[in-house]
Amino acid sequence: MSLFTGPDGQARCSWCSATPEYMAYHDREWGFPVVDDLRLFEKICLEGFQSGLSWRTILTKRENFRTAFAGFDFNVIARFTQADVERLLQDAGIVRHRGKIEAVINNAARAQEMVAKEGSLAAFFWRYEEPSANQPASPPVATTAISIALSKELKKRGWKFVGPTTAYAFMQAMGLVNDHAEGCAAREQVATARRQFTVPR
Repeated sequence: MSLFTGPDGQARCSWCSATPEYMAYHDREWGFPVVDDLRLFEKICLEGFQSGLSWRTILTKRENFRTAFAGFDFNVIARFTQADVERLLQDAGIVRHRGKIEAVINNAARAQEMVAKEGSLAAFFWRYEEPSANQPASPPVATTAISIALSKELKKRGWKFVGPTTAYAFMQAMGLVNDHAEGCAAREQVATARRQFTVPR
């Protein structure tokens, strides 16, 4: 992965040069380990919405998504009805795709089942940490054997819009792999956060 030098002189992953929103997201969020179940649920839902679109489209609408989907509290979303689907289809602040909206509601119920069985979403997802988590893929990849396995297991459990590419993007963002480029200023910050991080059991 190539590097980009920001206005502050810091080297960053080249993909974040496209927009200031990307730079902030890259510096503060992308790759840092996450164990909060609501954040994990939010991210896998937003990655599903991104399918076929750019992450910039989703990122600029993220606050609208949070408002529309009750802060991605899956215990609330699981109670959404068809009336909520129709309401969301009229919400210009989000991506109005019936299948993706219905997938979030479906996945909320599946998340409840997962918590009941596994203890937390974090306990489940962190089983899929890449063993080479501190070695960025070169050249960059869109899927790995582990993201394929994660996708298959989620689909087996009834989750929707969770293909292998979506699963890997989720893994990258939530810190299950450190894919910051060698030389990126955030790479060592993520590595430090990972060293101080306790994998949930």
